[in-house]
Amino acid sequence: MEQTIQKSLPVGGGSWVTVEVYGEPDAPGLVVVPGAMSDARGWRHVAAAVDAWPSVTVVNRRGRAPSGPLTSTYSLQTEVDDLGVILDECKGAQALFGWSYGGLIALLAANDRPLRQLIAYEPVMRPFGRHILPDLRTAEEAADWDATVEIVNRQLGGLDTAQVEALRADRQGWAELRHLSRPAHPELAALNSASLPEELARRADRVDLIIGQCNHGTAPYGTSFGDVRRRVTRAEVHVLPGQGHLAHIQAPAELGHLLNGLATAR
Repeated sequence: MEQTIQKSLPVGGGSWVTVEVYGEPDAPGLVVVPGAMSDARGWRHVAAAVDAWPSVTVVNRRGRAPSGPLTSTYSLQTEVDDLGVILDECKGAQALFGWSYGGLIALLAANDRPLRQLIAYEPVMRPFGRHILPDLRTAEEAADWDATVEIVNRQLGGLDTAQVEALRADRQGWAELRHLSRPAHPELAALNSASLPEELARRADRVDLIIGQCNHGTAPYGTSFGDVRRRVTRAEVHVLPGQGHLAHIQAPAELGHLLNGLATAR
């Protein structure tokens, strides 16, 4: 489906969030919450591939333009509260989908309010990425966003020197990663400082967890997925063949097809 409108919603504390809506703007549908190093634009191809709901609303979380700043009081709870504002705006949303850090935000939101369906792709929780926090803080204090992108991709994503240099060779893509990396330290710090309830998504009628086949059982994404899975005992687990953490970029049509199938399985 095609994008139809963009909305800006005040969330208090001098910040705001924007959402990009695909399909029928007033029809309840799927709400998508991207994670770190990602924004609404990065999910446009997945949104275009989804047709099982009449609308797809993609959140542009605070800290990435054109949404507002994180602010000094930022925490994981801030994200959950922001999502609550968005869900109030999208009255009657049929399903909530979160990716990575966005998956954890969505799972926590489903503790606060009843939801028909919660879907999360490789959600993460502490101690995910804790070992890179000192290096990320140093890079942030120096406003060295090249270093931030490299730290995330090498020390967390596991890319080697040649793979990082291949990313850097794409000047436009690297510039986008630099921009998206600015909230990386405070977001990862918030994730690792939050105390989580023993049960997640307890008010969701149905919970579907997705993991890429390439990450199944392997650190860091597969092991963090396992930590989350133990807190969502009612969830059904689905494996996306041939994919890793970046399926929304590398296989958006396949991910959209899987989401369509989960909708029809309700």
